Amino acid sequence: MKKRVLSGMRPTGKLHLGHLVGALNNWAKLQEEYECFFMVADWHALMSEYALPSAIKENIIDNVVDWISCGVSGEKSTIFIQSEVNAHLDLFIILSCLAPLGWLERCPTYKEQLKELEEKNITTYGFLGYPVLQAADILIYKGEFVPVGEDQLPHLELTREISRRFNSLYKRDVLIAPQPLLTSFPRLLGLDGRKMSKSYGNCIYLSDAPDAIQKKVMSMITDPARIKLSDPGHPEICNVHSYYAVFKPEVKAEVDKQCRAAGIGCTECKKRLASILIERLNPIQSMRKKLLSDKQQILDIIDRGKNKAREVTSIVMAEVKKAMGL
Repeated sequence: MKKRVLSGMRPTGKLHLGHLVGALNNWAKLQEEYECFFMVADWHALMSEYALPSAIKENIIDNVVDWISCGVSGEKSTIFIQSEVNAHLDLFIILSCLAPLGWLERCPTYKEQLKELEEKNITTYGFLGYPVLQAADILIYKGEFVPVGEDQLPHLELTREISRRFNSLYKRDVLIAPQPLLTSFPRLLGLDGRKMSKSYGNCIYLSDAPDAIQKKVMSMITDPARIKLSDPGHPEICNVHSYYAVFKPEVKAEVDKQCRAAGIGCTECKKRLASILIERLNPIQSMRKKLLSDKQQILDIIDRGKNKAREVTSIVMAEVKKAMGL
């Protein structure tokens, strides 16, 4: 039997190139080797979007359309909405009773989110406990692997510690301590050179029209040391060049050479990149258009995923209650 993997995304807005190279490309590969559960994490989204939650519902469908357009299959994988599977919150309540407060306050990803989303008031009880909900998300499926980058290892270790604490308290090996499925994600910064983030407004979205992509690429920050066309460039510090490395690696060496020899200007380099991105997103956007023309097929995929997720989690939840004597 295939090993089980759980991963998810928060529906807090449109998906961008960072989601494509940082998760969706990987998800499409994982589903060929693992039993994959891909979750629309709407409870997690609510923790930061509680003041204006109405957009979450609209984002759910839009995000799932992007997932499928990027190669995630509703036949090969289980795609579901977190809030439609009650066992997530059931296990969350139990785990929150035994997770020490100090573990949560020390969680590095919690601190990062506070800094990244500083324009929102997320110093709340719910947001402090989001790592426990994330642990419940993984443990309720007995997920054996979680795809993560190295920077997320401390967060996954918290899930492992919570599972071990549960098993130790109730003298039953019910919850599986998940293993990291380390993935090397390409480094892709936003248009302004900062971390790509919807909150920074520095993204190219998967649904952006060609003219919007062209305009955004032309606004990208390039080599600050290159003032005139005749100045030799330094591609190793140029954000535009980093996109070539991700989306057209076969021409990276050529562009590198031309840039260093001042054989190509930044404007021309950006025009080439825009064409590459438009070409890369074209099949994704064609599939988006097809899927959006019949949203019922998306709703059917989500409904099947909900039923499969409920079936799996009800079994695990029964084991949890039995271990606790509830």
